Amino acid sequence: MNSNPVTIDGSVGEGGGQILRSALALSLATGRPFRMENIRAGRKKPGLLRQHLACVKIAGQIGRAHVEGAELGSTTLVFEPNGCFGGRYEIQVGTAGSTSLVLQAVLPALLFADGPSELVVEGGTHAKSAPPFEFLRDAWMPQLARMGAQVETRMERAGFFPAGGGRVYVRVEPLKDPKPLDLVDRGERTAVEGLAHVARLPRTVGERELAVVRTRFGWDDASLRVKEHQSAGPGNALVLRIAHEHVTEVFVAYGAVGIPAEAVAKRACRDARNWMKAEAPVGVHLADQLMLPLALAAGGRYRAVGMTPHARTNIDTLALFLGETIVAEPVDGGVDVRVPPRWA
Repeated sequence: MNSNPVTIDGSVGEGGGQILRSALALSLATGRPFRMENIRAGRKKPGLLRQHLACVKIAGQIGRAHVEGAELGSTTLVFEPNGCFGGRYEIQVGTAGSTSLVLQAVLPALLFADGPSELVVEGGTHAKSAPPFEFLRDAWMPQLARMGAQVETRMERAGFFPAGGGRVYVRVEPLKDPKPLDLVDRGERTAVEGLAHVARLPRTVGERELAVVRTRFGWDDASLRVKEHQSAGPGNALVLRIAHEHVTEVFVAYGAVGIPAEAVAKRACRDARNWMKAEAPVGVHLADQLMLPLALAAGGRYRAVGMTPHARTNIDTLALFLGETIVAEPVDGGVDVRVPPRWA
């Protein structure tokens, strides 16, 4: 392992929590310590928020790390891991902080831990500005499986903004036989699903959302369902899942006070339709999340609809830790992303 410390300016690129999450995963997996300054400097509330602290705390446990600056509002963080250790870890993000984002900060590294791991993360399973649980389970983790990973996950309790209270369980086996990913076409469509989550709200909220999906896409009633939850607080999320032979994409829109159910559904349908009309198999959010595990394992290539600032930031952060550069080239129908292998 290269133990030379990495210095990171947290204000560059996307300038938010993505840099921190990627740095934590890379530090754990490579053994390289880092110092990050100007954390979230360009945001309305600079520095570490509860969700980012949760990432740091669980990463610190997994790496038995020396950590400085792990405080609310801190704009500087020093993280020095002593390895990457399997085991059972539990973390409470607090309120509706995203469980998905916490898992994305440590799960790739646990593929390279010294033994199996179990994670229990409590917080928001369906939180605004974050991927829902279904994105992890149905879009991201199947691609990890294609790389050779063995990951099991389940949502034991749903949690919605602002109360949270959700609970997600994940089991990760160390990666023994990594395989390169080659994902340049979708294959035939195999399934669709519209799932309206409703918590402490009238069931009709979800039914109205699904009525829009039915009208927009013509999906049959067997593919549309409302799921009611007795969660810590009220909440609503419409999740659309579109499965193909080689890739599944997940789209979500969250309900909020004052926003009609129909408007929520139209947002989710718009995002899903944009992907369906495109040629590339990998949506912009999945494109962000494939880079890091690929770079740590056997590499590969995929074709994405486009590149977000998160993805560009991930490329720069990966280069700081690994040295190699990910190549992202525009092609007809999207962007070809090529990731060099790291597995020896």
